[in-house]
Amino acid sequence: MATTIRGTIAGMARQANPAFAVAIIVLPFAALGYALTVASIQQHTYVHVMAGVLWTGIDVFIGAVLGPVIGGLDEEESAAVFRRLTPKTSFLLPSLATVTITSGIALALELGYLADGEGWLALFTAANLVPILLLLGWRLDAWRDWRWQIPFALATIGSLTWVSLTIGDLPPIEPTIAVALAIVTILSVQGFGFLMPGELRIYREMTSVDPDNSVIARIGKQNAMLGGLQGLFQLLLVLDMVYLRYGGFSI
Repeated sequence: MATTIRGTIAGMARQANPAFAVAIIVLPFAALGYALTVASIQQHTYVHVMAGVLWTGIDVFIGAVLGPVIGGLDEEESAAVFRRLTPKTSFLLPSLATVTITSGIALALELGYLADGEGWLALFTAANLVPILLLLGWRLDAWRDWRWQIPFALATIGSLTWVSLTIGDLPPIEPTIAVALAIVTILSVQGFGFLMPGELRIYREMTSVDPDNSVIARIGKQNAMLGGLQGLFQLLLVLDMVYLRYGGFSI
């Protein structure tokens, strides 16, 4: 893992532009806080949908437009693009993804789509946290780093204990909600387990003593392809939500 987590975040913020990094974290999370506390159902839905639209649009653009363009560049040119792009997407995409997923789960609970909620929420939490942390440990070569070991141990023990306490009384849910939970899990694991550590590896290489453009270009292109795959899954999720609204029971 990076020498210090705080130093890595601060360094990436400097690369991205500190004002941008702060704004892209504070504004979406302020909207999320509003949605989860005093907002009406309509306002909560607006926050969820707008965050999701921005997240999906960026991923589709990266996969369908930026990816093919970068694919035609040589290593030095590709690396130059990712040196400028990665610090910004490292803040932008996780922020939008977190707000979209959190507000969506809260909205589903509020509308009663997850029945009593706790059992399905426990399963969803474990299915996200454990694979993401395993992938982070692998992608960042952090198996022996206590800064990874402690969160992994706490998250694994805590989430699996929660599942064991609630799995016996798991109520049925709408098939469209089950599909949505599965797609969101794929998006979350891909985003936080593959894309985010890939961006951290690009930053490491950018700030190393002797940066290797081939490494930066290779990881950047992998992330661009995964971004396109993210966009595809997000479009499938939109289709599932439209069916929930108009083909299943209505909100």
